[in-house]
Amino acid sequence: MTAVAEETTIVLTTFADAKDAYRSKDLRQSLYDEGEVVMADVLVNLHGEEHRSRRRVENRMFRREVFERYERELFPQVIEQTLAPHRSEGRVDLVHLGHELMLNLAALTAGVDRPAGTAEETRRLYDYMMKFIEGATLAHSTKDKDEQRRVIARALEDWDAEFLAPSIARRRALLEREAAGEDADVPSDVLTTLLRHTGELRLPPEVIRREVAFFLLAGAHTSATAFVRSVDHILGWIEEHPEDAGLAATDPLFVQRCVHETVRLNPSSPVGRRRALAPITLRSGIEIPEGATVVIDLQSVNRDPEVFGANAGAFDPHREFPANVAPFGLSFAAGMHVCIGQDLAAGVVQRAGADPDDHLFGLVTGVVQRMFAARVRRDPDNPPQRDANTQRPYWGSYPVLFGGDE
Repeated sequence: MTAVAEETTIVLTTFADAKDAYRSKDLRQSLYDEGEVVMADVLVNLHGEEHRSRRRVENRMFRREVFERYERELFPQVIEQTLAPHRSEGRVDLVHLGHELMLNLAALTAGVDRPAGTAEETRRLYDYMMKFIEGATLAHSTKDKDEQRRVIARALEDWDAEFLAPSIARRRALLEREAAGEDADVPSDVLTTLLRHTGELRLPPEVIRREVAFFLLAGAHTSATAFVRSVDHILGWIEEHPEDAGLAATDPLFVQRCVHETVRLNPSSPVGRRRALAPITLRSGIEIPEGATVVIDLQSVNRDPEVFGANAGAFDPHREFPANVAPFGLSFAAGMHVCIGQDLAAGVVQRAGADPDDHLFGLVTGVVQRMFAARVRRDPDNPPQRDANTQRPYWGSYPVLFGGDE
């Protein structure tokens, strides 16, 4: 079904139309047009050859062997170190914990060093990241947007001076040592990849700044929101299906299905947005004129009963899917702008007969399962609250306790 909101805006609500639109080379990304203070010229906003060139370079970092190292070596340590003090207290706010956890990972993948390694240094980086998230989602903000742009632009400059510039200097020194044949132990991250291919990409400093900031916010924010929502959905599912309670703590395949189902029902952005660079006719016959805005209603698309069944709007980790349909729907988009970090965050889609020991479950699965191994439960005295500062359906706070009923 398709509705025309106004003469130049076309809303797509079916899975088939959305997939067709995502794959059209004549539809340009426009979701972040209001957030250019952070998002101008970053990968997700590029189009055509410029996008292909940047993606080709960055794909060299987003490889399976890199994902395996993060999932099996680096991130388990991050989870334990980050979770330990909260477990000792017996309580935590999932929203804060999610951003704290995923910030630690995103800093590794983006290439943002924290040489002091102190809690205060992490807090400052966290505050910067939250400003960048405000910038990226500015279109949905309920605050004064012009004032936000000024604050966010200043935050980018301050973050550059404190974190990015030293990280660049360290990597350039390591790359010089590597070029000289020395043992340099060059990190595998986005910033290093951009610096290694400076001659090929010819990016000005301000674009490198925004690109690294984008990977920092995207890696932390989207995974953090998926983490909180997954825990919420699983807690609700276990209340109604107590026979599955043990699976949440012991079976990573079950937890991954829960994460995928959560992401399907709760895409990081509830809509995709594209602008038509030329007249387009979708396979269903829908005509999109040049210059039109195309809104992909992911909340409807990912609940299309023709694809996901009559109970498409319900959370069901045991749901079966048609062939060639991802269990997370189109939440990671499709076509040229499919999320570059999809497998890192959500793992690879489970295949029949696959070896579980060789499977990538995704980083969100790992931390969600760890929460249930710690017997997470809602705080009965402090119910979760929605975030009132944005029109997006985010949790503002989600207090939980550890250790089961006392």
